[in-house]
Amino acid sequence: MASTVVEHLLFFTVAVFATSWTAQASDPDILTDFVVPSNSNAVNGSFFTFTGMRGVLDSDAPSNFKVTKAGMAEFPALNGQSVSFAVLQFPAGGVNPPHTHPRSAEHLFVVEGSLVVGFVDTANKLYTQTLQLGDMFMFPKGLVHFQYNADAQEQATAISAFGSANAGTVSVPLSVFTTGIDNGILAASFKTDVATIQKIKAGLGGNA
Repeated sequence: MASTVVEHLLFFTVAVFATSWTAQASDPDILTDFVVPSNSNAVNGSFFTFTGMRGVLDSDAPSNFKVTKAGMAEFPALNGQSVSFAVLQFPAGGVNPPHTHPRSAEHLFVVEGSLVVGFVDTANKLYTQTLQLGDMFMFPKGLVHFQYNADAQEQATAISAFGSANAGTVSVPLSVFTTGIDNGILAASFKTDVATIQKIKAGLGGNA
């Protein structure tokens, strides 16, 4: 992994890009400098500080894909500021399955290893690229996309910036196969049989 100084520099660079999106973000404009939680009587510097990323970039590779978020739920000071972050950690062969962010584009910055990434537009055209250390990639708002560490030996890490304090995530596999959609409907939609649908659901932990 790159040195801590380099990692922090890269993180700062992403922050600069992310904050430049504020004027174009989809979050509602606020009429105050910032939004104070209703249950807070006093605000100081601690309110604007998030420590949840400490140690993340220095940690060992996770056994499965891991995302550490700094969105409005984790960092309330982001409310109304139209920005959020996530650190994506991929073990060797790890994948972030196809998903969408309904309220924001995603600007991804590779800070370790390499990633195969891609998205599909509304004309069902796939745009894909293999990213190396230091590369960036932009996933348009609301479109299905993925990230995959094709390296069988080395981990990969990326930092994603969003133009919303609450970009939202809709996982394609989970939303389709674990939310109770009728097996017959799914079998007809995917032109397969119910047994295959049940097997997929079981693999994802859904109700067959």
